[in-house]
Amino acid sequence: MSYDFAPLFRSAIGFDRLARLVDDAVSNAPANASYPPYNIEKAADDVYSVTMALAGFGPDDVEVYLADNQLIIKGSVPRHGRTGEILHRGIATRAFERRFALADHIEIAGAELLNGLLTITVRQVTPEALKPRRIPITLGTATLGTTPGTIQQNTPVGHAA
Repeated sequence: MSYDFAPLFRSAIGFDRLARLVDDAVSNAPANASYPPYNIEKAADDVYSVTMALAGFGPDDVEVYLADNQLIIKGSVPRHGRTGEILHRGIATRAFERRFALADHIEIAGAELLNGLLTITVRQVTPEALKPRRIPITLGTATLGTTPGTIQQNTPVGHAA
């Protein structure tokens, strides 16, 4: 199933990434979407953590990187020098790749593998240019002989001229 975003593109600029995200989420759901299991938690207003259960994987078996506003986590099959025959395999240690779409202005604060759980801390950082800021209002003073509506001197409100 695919959506037609043409009406959106007629009146909006720069939303092509959003359309691509929706289209990818609907049409390209991977068959192994449940492996490895993971949680996404909101720790604070601008801090999130992704925790993945990676039993049997070590730090050398997992790659975490950021590319094209995506958090990508790849795991390769751990190579252990087992000499015996495995009679039952209940712990899945197959290769995987998990991708998470990230909003703009996201940075990865760190990744830690402890007791079989990989925890990746993600922060949303608002650039100074996007933060709300107060705009000073000036008080205009008109002098005699000027045309109505023109201002000769601008003085910030609350300040003497």
